[in-house]
Amino acid sequence: MAASEGWHGWDEYAAFYDWENARTLGRRDVRFWQDLVRRVGGPALELGCGTGRVTVPLGRTGVPVVGIDRSGAMLARGRQRARRAGLRGRVALVRGDIRALPFARRTFRLVVAPYGVLQSLLREGDLAATLRSVAGVLPQGGRLGIDLVPDVPRWQQYERRVTHTGLRGRDRVPVTLTESVRQDRRRRLTVFEHEFAEGRGRARRVSRFSLTFRTVAIPTMLRRLERAGFRVDAILGDYQGGPLRLESDAWIILATRS
Repeated sequence: MAASEGWHGWDEYAAFYDWENARTLGRRDVRFWQDLVRRVGGPALELGCGTGRVTVPLGRTGVPVVGIDRSGAMLARGRQRARRAGLRGRVALVRGDIRALPFARRTFRLVVAPYGVLQSLLREGDLAATLRSVAGVLPQGGRLGIDLVPDVPRWQQYERRVTHTGLRGRDRVPVTLTESVRQDRRRRLTVFEHEFAEGRGRARRVSRFSLTFRTVAIPTMLRRLERAGFRVDAILGDYQGGPLRLESDAWIILATRS
């Protein structure tokens, strides 16, 4: 049913990610990660940095930041964003696999995994390998911040629903997102099938791809963190530092390398 790897589909998504994100999460989480980077200092590493939506604002804090992502298409957009922001030398974007980070031990003081990036790891073994790899690039006392999206399993299955419309880019091209959602509850996977239609008439282009996410419960993540050598410092329920509740729109875990 689902793609065999959680990174499948992200190259195709690159052209539309910022457009859709502006209509969903937007910048609600950015200040939280900026404040964390200011408190902890750098160098800092962002897992699954994509188009630089969070990476570039982190770089604006003055702390050196490295972002890593599997998708070359997403990284190309992130590098454009960093150049436009004048952050050359302060923000570096690297292509690589977060399950086996290509950095020396104890390179970073802080690692962040915003907006459910760890939920693109579709197997328990992939999550465990990633946390072990993160532990390796942090010194004792180094910090880790994780953001999980709690509502993924709450999505009702539906077929071909128009979820967003609008204009994109300097040319103001009309875009329509038609989406289908499927759940594999046994494997705790949610599959989003996207169809982006751009333009009108004969100039109309359609892009289709799927993205798969895995639900990771808080107790599961806490066990994985402990096994990887982390001590959990806080579990938050929003980007203002509020407590975790049933209705929380984010699950944020802050931990320290033991």
